[in-house]
Amino acid sequence: MATFELYRRSSIGMCLTETLDEMVSNGTLSPELAIQVLVQFDKSMTEALEAQVKSKVSIKGHLHTYRFCDNVWTFILQDATFKNEESAETVGKVKIVACDSKLLTQ
Repeated sequence: MATFELYRRSSIGMCLTETLDEMVSNGTLSPELAIQVLVQFDKSMTEALEAQVKSKVSIKGHLHTYRFCDNVWTFILQDATFKNEESAETVGKVKIVACDSKLLTQ
């Protein structure tokens, strides 16, 4: 199964990458094993989000920028409001990156 590497830019992905870099620098971990950990992280995030996230969110905001490149949509919204069944949250600026999940099965 192919995966996207975009989850590596999330908070948890950045922390994992920093920790792996430190372990490789200290000689605790080989670079090859660190890469294997990152590949497994990509797979696990994709599977977990697909299987365990069932809630839906609606988003409204002012579209500042959008782009479509290499089958990846990028949207930058200003004054965006995220609403689900229970609550609503407004943020000043948000970047949304969306990829076609059908590309994962190729």
